[in-house]
Amino acid sequence: MNLEESARYFVDFKIKNHDDLKEFSKVMKRYEKKGDAYIHELIVALNKTFITPLEREDILALAMKMDDVLDGFDEWATRIGIYGLTHSDDYMIKFVDMLFESTKEIAQATTLLNKRKMLNIRNHVIKINDYESECDELLVECITNLFKSEKDPIKIIQYKELYMNAGKCCGQL
Repeated sequence: MNLEESARYFVDFKIKNHDDLKEFSKVMKRYEKKGDAYIHELIVALNKTFITPLEREDILALAMKMDDVLDGFDEWATRIGIYGLTHSDDYMIKFVDMLFESTKEIAQATTLLNKRKMLNIRNHVIKINDYESECDELLVECITNLFKSEKDPIKIIQYKELYMNAGKCCGQL
């Protein structure tokens, strides 16, 4: 699944210098474009299919939510590149870890959806909601800490935007 694969790349890639930043942004952009292509394929398939296992609107809404998360990853990668950040703080690492765990839950739920095991999806949805709540709490914590500890206004702007973007990604789940 493209979303889980991109999240794994996001977690595993270690940025050490500006060349790594460029590579990271380039690969994340590829994942985002691949996700867009899947959405287009899905729309074509939905238009050709007479009977679907779920309402067309629900299938499309799920796919669009997954694409929104991919867009968020891409936006985050772009911002990291723009700011030239080669170091992730503990908050960013926690956000990425929670997003990755959420994408694994989404992948498992999607597999169950394909198998039409609707009742088994519930536990995954609960876990995804739990991660979203944890991200909301982390967002408040990291921004509060940022304004208490950071004195450089440029850094405040950069990190606040990155934290808010991470929170937005969590909200897309």
